Amino acid sequence: MTRVLIVEDLSETRRWLAEIVTTAFPGCEIHEAASMRAGIGQVAARDFDVALIDLGLPDGSGLDVMRNLRLLRPQTICVVTTVMGDDASIVGALSAGAQGYLLKEQPQDLLTRQLRQMAEGIPALSPSVARRIMEHFRRTGPAAPDDDLTAREREVLGLIGRGLRNGEVAAQLTIAETTVAGYIKSIYRKLGISSRAEASWHAARLGLSDDLTGNRR
Repeated sequence: MTRVLIVEDLSETRRWLAEIVTTAFPGCEIHEAASMRAGIGQVAARDFDVALIDLGLPDGSGLDVMRNLRLLRPQTICVVTTVMGDDASIVGALSAGAQGYLLKEQPQDLLTRQLRQMAEGIPALSPSVARRIMEHFRRTGPAAPDDDLTAREREVLGLIGRGLRNGEVAAQLTIAETTVAGYIKSIYRKLGISSRAEASWHAARLGLSDDLTGNRR
């Protein structure tokens, strides 16, 4: 039996998502949470096969629920269900461990089909999200080879990819904030990027967001 977690603060939307999930996974067991705190509590209590998570929750971000899932239930397939289709939201979700990104504006039958296709190893991505991903890489061009980044630069990239500010990165690595700024400037130059959103994307691509301190264990 497929066990599904739905994290969504609007009761009407939760019911709508539950209908979609029931159609996509007949006989599934559904658990619901209306807040970030409740979602994290559900994650701590039991295993899930699939989690549908809204980003904007009344007490925080769905990203924190996903980070807990990645830590406690790494086998869970996390799919964002949101109205936010901008680059920063997509990049942030992928960096936090999302394996799918669905926009609620889509027709119900299309959402159902996209959830079903995950069984075939096809990511659940809204067409417009897939286009934005392709456009992003078209704009940024080929990334620098991994070995062009120093070990410390990889550490810094991994941390800013998780959303840490310069001061937080400095505290984490026990270095000066001005030194962090220098590393970021070098990273941007080597990767041919100009924003934190792009840095988060490359951190996720290189698998650096999974390791909180890059190459140090």
